[in-house]
Amino acid sequence: MSTLKDDVAMLRRVALFSSVDPSKLKLIAYTASQRVFEDGEMVFAKGSNGTSAYLIVRGEAEILVESGGKQVVVAVHGRNALFGEISAFCDVPRTAGVRARGQLSVLELKRENLMELIHEFPEVAVEVIRELARRLASTTSDLAHVLDSKETSD
Repeated sequence: MSTLKDDVAMLRRVALFSSVDPSKLKLIAYTASQRVFEDGEMVFAKGSNGTSAYLIVRGEAEILVESGGKQVVVAVHGRNALFGEISAFCDVPRTAGVRARGQLSVLELKRENLMELIHEFPEVAVEVIRELARRLASTTSDLAHVLDSKETSD
């Protein structure tokens, strides 16, 4: 188990939280829940309702979508990565499933604490927008690559 000091240091390394006052990070870390998932265990399923985002302390998380009736890994996130924030911030169903790859240790960050953070530190909202834009650009690029590959194989 990590200490409060370790959790604050980890939050500081995440772009989303880098400009947040250390005392506020301490409060976020204090209110976060530490959770452990075993290899292959689902953190959450696509379409489920989400009220939390997760920050990886140790291990890796597979991001899953369904294609042709099968779950396909579209990304793997490691230490200091944040996932699940779309549902936590936007109050929409989960856009993908997440499964532990090996043992996965995370900090679960509740929506109410994240929203309070945004109200107090608007620059966090800008970082959320930047991260979501980066992910959208990456997904669009990946989709274009898949479509190009499909056209050349037809």
